[in-house]
Amino acid sequence: MKVLVVNAGSSSLKYQLFDTATNDVVAKGICERIGIDGKITHKMPGRENYVAEVAMPNHSVATRILIETLTSKKYGCIKSMDEIEAVGHRIVHGGAYFSESVLVTPENIAKLELCRDLAPLHTGPHLMGIKGITDEMPNVPQVLVFDTAFHQTMPDYAWMYAISYDMYEKYSIRRYGAHGTSHRYVSGEMCKLLGRTEGTKIITCHIGNGSSISAVKDGKVIDTSMGFTPLDGVEMGTRCGSIDPAIVTFIMEHEGYTPAEMSDYMNKKCGMLGVSGLSSDSRDIEAAILEGNERAKLAANILAYEIKKYIGSYTAAMNGLDAIVFTAGMGENNPELRERVCTDMDYYGIKLDKELNAKMHHQTLDRRLKGTGMVDPDQRGAGHRDRYRAHRKIALISCKTKGKTN
Repeated sequence: MKVLVVNAGSSSLKYQLFDTATNDVVAKGICERIGIDGKITHKMPGRENYVAEVAMPNHSVATRILIETLTSKKYGCIKSMDEIEAVGHRIVHGGAYFSESVLVTPENIAKLELCRDLAPLHTGPHLMGIKGITDEMPNVPQVLVFDTAFHQTMPDYAWMYAISYDMYEKYSIRRYGAHGTSHRYVSGEMCKLLGRTEGTKIITCHIGNGSSISAVKDGKVIDTSMGFTPLDGVEMGTRCGSIDPAIVTFIMEHEGYTPAEMSDYMNKKCGMLGVSGLSSDSRDIEAAILEGNERAKLAANILAYEIKKYIGSYTAAMNGLDAIVFTAGMGENNPELRERVCTDMDYYGIKLDKELNAKMHHQTLDRRLKGTGMVDPDQRGAGHRDRYRAHRKIALISCKTKGKTN
């Protein structure tokens, strides 16, 4: 059985074609710079990559180009789209309408339309991608998988903000969370390792350029760090995370920023990049720390401290803790971050296996490899960072609790 998975971003369309009989990736690629000019990069195991600049004015055209590439006699991997038996769409925001994955139906598309304001950069492209697939394969089942769905089990006192209730009713302003597919997967894998779901208390730390932390009790989310938008929570690559709301109006007044400019500032010019003045990439930050850069060290310490605080608060909220899971680009590949987080957490019975921790590390810190004679096997340009950030596996079960906190 071949399954096509589509991830439509604001200016890109990523895809992978899987053979479920072997769990192999048959092909994968990305249509990027949609609405600007257009470029497709198509990859198949054992074959040379196909890269072409093609006009892509919108996501509907990008979807058509994707289909043409998959079925191309020269670059493709299937004879026709009839070989594909199902399609999955990653959807950024499902609002309060979706608590689980659903089939594409007219009713569900109508509900997704209502989520446009909650993710204006993504919902439109999602809908165009769905329409493009539907036009080409009207009888093939399609599934919508929501980043927000896994978090719909939060109690109302966790997702409701202390704003006037009329604003919640009018604009659906509440905590929705993000990275739900990641949190669902890694918490589920941890439950398998623990041998049970009932009675488990797990904290999942999805730490990458975008980061979120979730408290998962009995296999269900009871709280998560991202909120109404993916700007909330811990310090991120370029996002400020949670700050005093008065800072927003203060900066706007003193710098003369418009609401759009302030949003751009908080989303793209803060976080590790803003604090360090160097980079949003943790590999660059860690290399700079080794060179004595104090602002890089400050950026790294802020993130670790904020993760610690979430672990502490979520342990209190769950009345205990069985395991902490680190995943995503930094969580999976940055041993220094994990050590900073897990150090001085003795009260919770957390103990870091430093030897195991050290084995799970960056493979791409050029500055760290200089003079060692080592060659980075996966440093192949900008595409590497996309792969680096795309990982959604458990990297390390680095901590466990015992005694009084269980």
